[in-house]
Amino acid sequence: MRRRLLAAAAALVLALVGTVVLVGYARGADQRAMAGMTTVRVLVVAGPVAAGTPAEELAPLVRTDVLPSVAVVPGRVTDLADLAGQVATTDLQPGEQLLAGRFAAPKSLQAPGTVPVPAGYAEVSVLLEPQRAVGGRLVAGDEVGVLISFDTPTTRATVNRVLVTQVQGAPAPAESAAVADTETASAGSPAPSASLMVTLALPVREAEQVVFGAEHGTLWLALEPADADLRGTEVITPANVYREDLS
Repeated sequence: MRRRLLAAAAALVLALVGTVVLVGYARGADQRAMAGMTTVRVLVVAGPVAAGTPAEELAPLVRTDVLPSVAVVPGRVTDLADLAGQVATTDLQPGEQLLAGRFAAPKSLQAPGTVPVPAGYAEVSVLLEPQRAVGGRLVAGDEVGVLISFDTPTTRATVNRVLVTQVQGAPAPAESAAVADTETASAGSPAPSASLMVTLALPVREAEQVVFGAEHGTLWLALEPADADLRGTEVITPANVYREDLS
């Protein structure tokens, strides 16, 4: 029995020694392979990076590795400061080199004809006839007021300064500068005939009001320039619609 225990212990020791020797040889092989090669320090993704992550949040998610120059991917990032103000355009996985081509300014990621949604806001789309959407003249970036009418009958300018993030539809094409003249300008452009899909960005509590109005009443959008006077609004009914002073 004692001999068996001694034999087993000797085998275990030999196995451990063999493992140490193998690991040492492997490390030596790596060093021998790197010897005589030009090496480069590269930034490598150390943890998952989700698309949209700002470059300013990357520091704890990357590490520096030393690689042979032949293994370096073109377009590598050498300094996180070079990515300032940019965000990841795709998910990045651990082990891949940090490449400048996978980052871009947030605005460049916006779809054409749209504007960014303010943080914390929701988007709601409403389908409106042209006369209910300022004749179809709305564009992304405009600010509008939402007026809601019900069959009671009542009308109220319910929310103001609502950002338009996208307008989809077919407004009448503008006349080219080459053919525009005084007569054309006085006649105006033909009105669009198709409905427009207008997408609005607003707090959820206001989105509720807009959706309720669209479901149970009718909506009108009023273009609100920076100097628009938004004071003195109230619920309009047949009893006060003819009042001269509503302020």
